Amino acid sequence: MTTSKPRSGTGGGASRTSARSARRRAREFALQGVYAWLLRGDDGLQEAGAIDAHIRDSEGFSDADAEWYRTLLHGVLRDAPSLRESFMPHIDRPLDELSPVEHGILLIGSYELRNHIEVPYKVVINEAVELAKSFGGTDGFKFVNGVLDKLALDLRPLEVQAASRR
Repeated sequence: MTTSKPRSGTGGGASRTSARSARRRAREFALQGVYAWLLRGDDGLQEAGAIDAHIRDSEGFSDADAEWYRTLLHGVLRDAPSLRESFMPHIDRPLDELSPVEHGILLIGSYELRNHIEVPYKVVINEAVELAKSFGGTDGFKFVNGVLDKLALDLRPLEVQAASRR
């Protein structure tokens, strides 16, 4: 799994665009780490350090928000069982039938929805959909969108309701 160069924004607000790009890159690298962890089949944290070191040595890592990457990777690996419990009611297949990319994206999206309310739920879902479009199967983004939409209603009902009234 490799990452593509993020698209740079045009127009005003250069620092805002840069921050967004750095966060997007952080999510891409976190997905690579979660993907590697899922492929190793180890639900323990023994591999986290080695995966983290390998990802940090990747080309382009300096363009990512390193702190956000660390937060996502280590948070997902630490909380994976409870994150799965939160999205399992919303998936239409057994966990072992999810592609590792979709599984990783759902873990990251679930982690952000649950633990980082400072990130609007629509941003979390949009970023997850973009990851799925870049790295997942043909219609994987639709699946990810549907699951995280339902999970957002579970985890952030007031925010979702307020957004639907606008």
